[in-house]
Amino acid sequence: MWLLVVSVPLLPAIVMLSRLYRVKAAALCHRALARALKMVRASVCVRSTHAFVFSKCTHGKADSVLETFDLYADTHPSLCISPQTAEALDEVVRRVRPSRVLELGTHCGYSSVRLLHLLPPAGRLITVELDPVTAELGEEIILVAGFKHSQFQVLTSSSAEAIPTLRSSLELNQGTSEGLSLVLMDHDPLQYLPDLLALEREELLCPSGCSVVLISRNQRAGDLREILSHIRARPDCYCVRSQLQFMTEIFYQEKSTRTETQL
Repeated sequence: MWLLVVSVPLLPAIVMLSRLYRVKAAALCHRALARALKMVRASVCVRSTHAFVFSKCTHGKADSVLETFDLYADTHPSLCISPQTAEALDEVVRRVRPSRVLELGTHCGYSSVRLLHLLPPAGRLITVELDPVTAELGEEIILVAGFKHSQFQVLTSSSAEAIPTLRSSLELNQGTSEGLSLVLMDHDPLQYLPDLLALEREELLCPSGCSVVLISRNQRAGDLREILSHIRARPDCYCVRSQLQFMTEIFYQEKSTRTETQL
């Protein structure tokens, strides 16, 4: 009886809290469902893209693989970057002439093939993909394009797990002046800044200069806000080199190296 007497005045607060938590729980469920549906759609998209490219392209010809990707994207939903973004990425690769490239987000293998197509004979690409099926299909497309495992490696893991292992994969010694000269981020925008910080922490960015290309697929203003704020707060080693509708290139160079270059 006493419990009832005590709880009656608290009923409005109890009702309010129950409504609040019900709304929050519903919002969490909605986000989880939306993410699951997005993953399912992406998986279906990767499979259908792979099937089309694999069956229609000329095996062993990178140009044919890329043209077949573009042909598929003309009439079907695709995870491939747009032709305009692809051309801008090509310009970056030609200008930077990287020997070691990291790609975060393999997707269908389209960007991997474009990157490898422009790398020098001794160039090497490491591409990281979280989803095992997507990683397997992407790797098959890269091989279909005529590239060998000596030229690339597909890591099936999260970017956070992959980055600390890259030094051995790239055969870099501790304290070396070499490193990645090009990084393509096309995975989860929320991971862009944490992954950039991890690459810094592991000393994987080439101190004499590294271009980091950020892909923004959804055009949401907040997608790149966090990482761009970090870049602009560190003008001693970062700058925004170019900014397009779906692609932003930032440039990293260690302060000491930058001073030597200016001298």
